[in-house]
Order: sequence, then C-alpha cells, then structure tokens
Amino acid sequence: MPDAITIVLATRNRAARLGATLERLRALPGRPPVIVVDNASTDATAAVAAGAGARVLRMRRNAGATARNVGVRAADTPLVAFADDDSWWAPEALVRARAHFASHPRLGLLAARTLVGPQERLDPVSAQLAAAPLGTAPDLPGPSVLGFLACAAVVRREAFLGVGGFDPVVFFMGEESRLAYDLLAAGWGLAYRPDVVAHHHPAGGGGADKRKLARRNEILTQWMRRPVPIAARSTLALIGAAAADPASRSVLVELAKRLPAALVRRRRPHPEVEAALRILTNASKGYGTKDPSRGDLTKI
Repeated sequence: MPDAITIVLATRNRAARLGATLERLRALPGRPPVIVVDNASTDATAAVAAGAGARVLRMRRNAGATARNVGVRAADTPLVAFADDDSWWAPEALVRARAHFASHPRLGLLAARTLVGPQERLDPVSAQLAAAPLGTAPDLPGPSVLGFLACAAVVRREAFLGVGGFDPVVFFMGEESRLAYDLLAAGWGLAYRPDVVAHHHPAGGGGADKRKLARRNEILTQWMRRPVPIAARSTLALIGAAAADPASRSVLVELAKRLPAALVRRRRPHPEVEAALRILTNASKGYGTKDPSRGDLTKI
C-alpha cells in the first residue's frame, strides 16, 4: 500500500516501560508493524519486544539516535512513525498522518502535537510549532517547521534515508536539527499537524547531563551546517565560559572529541535553511530562547 506505515522504536535497558508502550502500539487501528531496535541492552528488552510481537533488531553497541536509521532501513513501508519506550501514538494519529502524506507529495516529515504525562499538558515545543513563524506553504498540510521531537514524528522513508537519517556525530539529544536542515535543503517539506497526536511520558531525571549534551550538539550541528562565523562564536563563547564553569569545561572536552568528525561532515550552509533560521531566531525571542537550533531547548 502506498500509504502503509511502520513504527520504529529504538530503546536501551528500559524493558519494563517498553512492555506497556508496545501494548498501546499494538492496539492502534490496523495494527501497524513495529520494529524495535535494541540499542545493546543488557536487560530483557529483546525478549519483551519479541513477546509483544515486534520485529527485534539487536545492535552490538549503543548507536544512540542512529539506531533509528537501522529500523527505517529495515522497514518495507513508504512511511515510518517514530516512538520511544516512553512515547506512543493516539488511536487515530497514524491514520490521519497517512492521509496527510498521501495528499501532499512534498511532505517529508510531519511533526505531531505532543501531550506530556498523565496530565496531558501540551509540550512547549508543540506550542512553538503551532505558532507558525514560517507560515504555511500551499503544498503542505500545516505550518512549516524546521524542527521536531523525534519521538513524535512521521517521516517519508525515501526522504529520511535520502539525507542520511540521524547523525552519529551528535549521537543523542538535539539530533533533530541537522536532519531538519538537510530535509529542507533537499526540497522536502516539514509540517506540524495538531490533529496527529503523540503521548510522551518521560521518566525525568538527568537534566544537567541532557543540558550539556544539548549544548555540545548545538555547536556540533553548527559546525556541520551553519556559517563558520556562527559556529566559531558559539565555540569561543564556550571556551570563555569554561574558564570559570566546570560544566562548560566538560562540554568543551566532549566537543573537542567530536569536532573532527563534525568537520568531515560539514556542508556549505543552505540559503533557504539560513533564511528560515533568521525568521525563527527573531520569533524565538518571544519564547525566551536564544537560538532555534538549540536541540532539546528549542526545536522550532
């Protein structure tokens, strides 16, 4: 079927949460196939996934966000919906997503409205996406966006694989930015749809570590895709902060380890991406944020 969809879920050592999530995914209309990419777990993840009827792909090492690439390559449907062990899709979400992709051939990625926790509060990222600072293109089903939450996105498999999927340089946290830039540069549209709903029940914790990863990965992404002066300013600011701030020193050390790989993957900044980022930078001031490419802080 041209609108068929597979769910790809990458996880590591979260067997207990995974079981409950897979029950919800199996209950979706049409029971779309589920591929679980086990990111070198040492617990019962693979057994839980297999017992729930998912196809299990076991990684020999923790590949971070790029484990999703393995799942997408293994899928044999034109559309792929991502989920995490703590996120799942509302009952009609993927039916609606398929319809949007079928009606909009340029649509490469659809970002869902994300409801967080038992209270189902609107994720701040969803609110930012709905604000539509980039407007709505006539050939897309909703506001144009240049970012998304990976656990609440549906992609056209052709588009995703065509730009290389998620990047091994950033590994985890803020991995969405470079993918979004490359999709737009390749001519694909990215859109937000509030009628496509995902639920996310994060466990919490690790806030400081996540913030450090987001900061590191923001700068790595800049070196891979943004103009050199922007990446250089961010790097110099981090160097300056590292003199007095242990957290910044830690980020700087990790940045230095991955910077050579980022430079190898560098591409010339794309004019359309840069124009969109200028609009988003101005809009982000209204949200109290600094930069729309800041990984998990602002995925506009």
